[in-house]
Formats: sequence, C-alpha cells, structure tokens
Amino acid sequence: MDKEQSILEEEKIKEILDTLRPFLINDGGNIEFVKYEDHKVYIKMMGACANCHMLDLTLKEGIEAAIKEEIPTVEEVINLQTAE
Repeated sequence: MDKEQSILEEEKIKEILDTLRPFLINDGGNIEFVKYEDHKVYIKMMGACANCHMLDLTLKEGIEAAIKEEIPTVEEVINLQTAE
C-alpha cells in the first residue's frame, strides 16, 4: 500500500470512529484512535467501554464491521487495553 493511500484510509477510519463515538460516550465510554499500520487499526477503548462485558462484541461486530464496510483492506481492529 502506498503512503498516500494509507493516509487517505487513516483519515476515513478517523471519520468512522467519530461517527461511532457519540454512541460510546452515551454508554459512559469512549474510543481513541492510536494508529493504522499493516492493514490493522489500533484503538483504545476507554471509560465504561474498557471493562464492559460486551467489549468483544462491540469491537468486532460494531467498530470493526463499520470500518471494514467502508475500507475492505482493513484486516482487523485491535484494542490496546489501557490501565485506568
């Protein structure tokens, strides 16, 4: 993947996360974009979302699905757990 394409995809990922963020905030959580590298999106789930029993479902069937729908080259979304 060339650098320009990677930058465009990263910007689109950030836009998608921005559309999802209000739903997470409404549930007492949040999401932070960390990086996009080797077709993988790295994020941090924060607040109530970080310890939620529905985290895996939210991550894979919500966030990852939304990103892959718009950017098929994304292989995976990875949550980098934070100590809060």
